[in-house]
Amino acid sequence: MVEGMCRGWRMVGRRSLVLGLLLGLVLIATGCAIPQIKAEDRLFIPLTVELLDVYNLPPQDFEGTTVGGLSALVYDRPRDLLYALSDDRGRFGPVRFYTLAIGLGGSASQPRFDTVTLQSFTPLLDADGTPYPRGSVDAEGMALSPRDTLFISSEGDVRQNAPPFIGEFDRQTGQIISTLRLPERYLPDDPDRPTRGVQNNLSFEALTVAGTAGGAGMIEPFRLFAATESALVQDYNDDPSQPLNSRFLHYLIGDDQATLIAEHRYPLELEPSGAVINGLTALLAIDQGGHFLALERAFGLRGLQVKLFQLATGGATDTSTIPSLAGDVSGIAPIRKQLVLDFANTPLAVDNLEGMTLGPRLSDGSQSLLMVSDNNFEGDRATQLLLLRLQM
Repeated sequence: MVEGMCRGWRMVGRRSLVLGLLLGLVLIATGCAIPQIKAEDRLFIPLTVELLDVYNLPPQDFEGTTVGGLSALVYDRPRDLLYALSDDRGRFGPVRFYTLAIGLGGSASQPRFDTVTLQSFTPLLDADGTPYPRGSVDAEGMALSPRDTLFISSEGDVRQNAPPFIGEFDRQTGQIISTLRLPERYLPDDPDRPTRGVQNNLSFEALTVAGTAGGAGMIEPFRLFAATESALVQDYNDDPSQPLNSRFLHYLIGDDQATLIAEHRYPLELEPSGAVINGLTALLAIDQGGHFLALERAFGLRGLQVKLFQLATGGATDTSTIPSLAGDVSGIAPIRKQLVLDFANTPLAVDNLEGMTLGPRLSDGSQSLLMVSDNNFEGDRATQLLLLRLQM
């Protein structure tokens, strides 16, 4: 019986070999080739982004505040509302975020904005329930958590000795609940001549949460990700031929504690010649497998340049024990990037994009992606809301 089984396997093996040879001859004869996929491409998920519409929100006052400086955007799916964070440090109203309602119209093939309505604003309050002092908070990043709270990052102000922070705020009252612990390497050691820490106005600009947001309460720990807009002081490299490296933080948030799990090197695009601003302005988690969208923005003599990338964090080196990224980083595996959209190649002109969020489903069932621009409180400059289609 064993001999018969072996004879049978030999026959199957011969048939497979013959079939394989025949298939190879057919491919050679027809000129067909098996497509070659780069190993790096396997890190990313297939996706496309299409810019559909741009809505210009004119400069205006609202309930005693000047609407502007919108630097982060969050969609609250259960309530069908948008929260837009202003980076006003207290000049045109209290540190705050706005609540907006949007209506989409158009056709299934060409959706567009129909209405955009400001509903209210919520001031951010300190632990005592009072508004933050003027100049102490530079709110830049925001994310809605699964426990229905808002995580908000502040760049701080090195010159005023106001440290950066990432805080959890009550969504309804705007009062801070707690803050995440930041490693000392992010905290400037000297306001006049710092040797470590975030650079002024280049701090925690990007913030996102992985998981379903807007639930009734947290069921299990979730993950929060933050990144600096540009290099830390100790990571800065003044060689223009080398890209600057931001740091990307990964927190695990539980019921009563938050733990920094890892940190990674995020290589920015090379700074364009003549740029006065260059950095990462927004992050958005798009799955549970370590994939993100990232907005990078540069401005200078060549005008404004905005690009959207997909990120893959798998395989990136943990940099939490590496004191400086200013030298040779060839042995430090970075977060991988893939260009998704260069806004210079879109038919609609875009401005200083600083926030993005997954929005409502479009009428054809596809996922919308919403973005917002920061008008820097320039009176003749509109705030843009962008509507894009994300397919993945």
